[in-house]
Amino acid sequence: MTDPTHRSILLLSGPNLNLLGERQPEVYGTATLDAHVATAAERAQRAGVEVEHAQSNAEVGLVEAVHRARGVHDAIVVNAGAVTHYGWGLHDALAAFDGPVVELHLSNPSAREPWRHTSVVSPVADVVIQGAGGLGYRLAVDAALGLLGLDLP
Repeated sequence: MTDPTHRSILLLSGPNLNLLGERQPEVYGTATLDAHVATAAERAQRAGVEVEHAQSNAEVGLVEAVHRARGVHDAIVVNAGAVTHYGWGLHDALAAFDGPVVELHLSNPSAREPWRHTSVVSPVADVVIQGAGGLGYRLAVDAALGLLGLDLP
């Protein structure tokens, strides 16, 4: 169980998100991953909550981060990238996490290629935010805070 005096959210980023700002800016925008992480951290800090960020270009790295989050973090915000569509190991790891899970996508996968229309993360997510661009990071943190019963000042 997490320490009630020290609240934290794990922000988890999947494959190729380290290339944000360079890769397909017409789809994902020009902001870097570091900029999105800073936005999320600043938002959470307003509610007295810390954000830890982990990024992996492999599903195993995402699964291991979720395993480490158990009993440490109160919630997870996950942008799993392409792992969203096939990552049953990530699905199972998130299902074993005892706290809110918010699924996040910068673009709207439902409006893109057919293979992107299915998410194996959504069935274990409490909230799904997609298509809001960089605003999605703020919305995802707000959703996680709300699910934790915390309000922004």
